[in-house]
Amino acid sequence: MAIDLIIGLQWGDEGKGKIVDILAPKYKIITRFNGGPNAGHTILFDGKKFVLHVVPSGIHRTSCMNYIGNGVVLNPVLLCEEIKNLEQAGINVKEHLFISNKAHIIIPTHCAIDKASEESKGSKKIGSTNKGIGPTYKDKVGRDGLRMVDVFSDSFKEKYQNLKGYHMEILQDLYKEHFEIASIVDEEEKFFEAIEILKTYKICDTVELINKEISKGSNILAEGAQGSMLDIDHGTYPFVTSSSVIAGGVCTGLGVSPKSINKIYGAFKAYVTRVGSGPFPTELFDETGETMRKIGNEFGSTTGRPRRCGWLDLIALKYTCTMSGVTDLVILKSDVLDAFDKIEVCVGYLDENNKKLDWPPIDMSLVKPIYKSFDGWKTDTTKIRKFEDLPKKMIEYLDFISNFIDIPISFISIGPDREQTIVV
Repeated sequence: MAIDLIIGLQWGDEGKGKIVDILAPKYKIITRFNGGPNAGHTILFDGKKFVLHVVPSGIHRTSCMNYIGNGVVLNPVLLCEEIKNLEQAGINVKEHLFISNKAHIIIPTHCAIDKASEESKGSKKIGSTNKGIGPTYKDKVGRDGLRMVDVFSDSFKEKYQNLKGYHMEILQDLYKEHFEIASIVDEEEKFFEAIEILKTYKICDTVELINKEISKGSNILAEGAQGSMLDIDHGTYPFVTSSSVIAGGVCTGLGVSPKSINKIYGAFKAYVTRVGSGPFPTELFDETGETMRKIGNEFGSTTGRPRRCGWLDLIALKYTCTMSGVTDLVILKSDVLDAFDKIEVCVGYLDENNKKLDWPPIDMSLVKPIYKSFDGWKTDTTKIRKFEDLPKKMIEYLDFISNFIDIPISFISIGPDREQTIVV
């Protein structure tokens, strides 16, 4: 066997964690390959809710090993908090989690720079989570970063102080009005305590481990963070994340060959949401958008911020499917549309000259959506478990999406619980 992959196809928050949890029993290994604690993968089962930020979503399955790959950036304090919450719930994290020794470390001043930089932008904020993700990736690319392997070095604290000193110069020169030294000092003590805790876990060369598992024919599922429209290269730049979100990111984020990738599951909501700033052609500013937000509980699992809501955008969806070679579609939160009399779907754009587009332009803020209308099904679908039992109008809606994208829908989520999933 090879690596199967699940990625988000919109602006994140598609519900990937739930699908990973459902798929997990088929796999020996679940792995994260990008992003950091800016992700929030929510899983609900047995009446309990878990929000995972860095730990792979297979951690709740005792049959799975979970790898945090080299492409992920780690905040030791937040990772320890996440591990503690899982262990208090009776999950044996130490036995089932492997952390890449090449993964880069977020230190307190990374977060300070992130927050100060965002605040200094005023009305031009990009919507950062202020988790230090961007500054950490900057140091990685600039060859100034700290990696997990460094925590075992006798010179780790010296390396830390050098990086901190470099950051303090940036903060004092560029952002002196937007940060407090006291907050950094407070976080520093927690940081080093967390480092000592993490040293007792399995920090190792996950690239070697995963490639040996591939050669043995093990089943592996790679879990992407964020959504493809936030990809650093192919998203709505500069309102993007700092890592490669599309399928190609799994190769660099895990250290595996493209030849090892098999199925690529693309997750998307039956509508669209976005957190933070940036273009959003189908965004709704009326009561309909507010109804979506309320029914869908659209508030960030990492930030708590209300998400912007809008109708499904099939042009953007086809774009992200094309870039990643998606083989199977996974539609989530389709039950949120149960309440609507009419449902709109974007099937094209008009540019500033009223020219029709079937591919996203580099500046999506300049386009207007062209909609196709569907009658709503006005039926509670949350208790349905078979595809053929879904309302006819809902099946028509789903068939239209699949035919437009030319990719089959393999899973339909009609509620947050693990059991509220239809396998097509």
